[in-house]
Amino acid sequence: MLKLIRKENLDQMIEKAKKAASHSYSPYSHFPVGACVMTNQHEYYVGCNVENISFQSTVCAEVNAISSSIAAGIDHIEAIVIYTPTETPTLPCGNCRQVIHEFSKDIPIFSAYNNGIYETTLSKLLPESFDGLAIKQQSPQVQL
Repeated sequence: MLKLIRKENLDQMIEKAKKAASHSYSPYSHFPVGACVMTNQHEYYVGCNVENISFQSTVCAEVNAISSSIAAGIDHIEAIVIYTPTETPTLPCGNCRQVIHEFSKDIPIFSAYNNGIYETTLSKLLPESFDGLAIKQQSPQVQL
């Protein structure tokens, strides 16, 4: 069951994601992105995109925010906000969707942008996701 996010939590997450975007290192794309994840304890962790001239070494804001929560000992997130200073919503890339899935099963995903907020869910963005059951079937000793 998808959990509802209170407006004050969402407002805080948007502000934190905006601030994180202001620290983005995006000299190549000039496309700053900030993200904020909220845990079940209503703790917030933020990240921004960090580009690299070797593009595959770029780290997305969503992954940075989730990595920060993992480094703090959190292994589950309840919601994520992605902020971009754009006229349309920006949704997580495929890699980010899979990383989000690793630490949640179905959460609200909000895209905050200049004209508003777009809301969706992980299950809509990543239907029939890879969840490790194939690995478990091949290697029963794997703990999931």
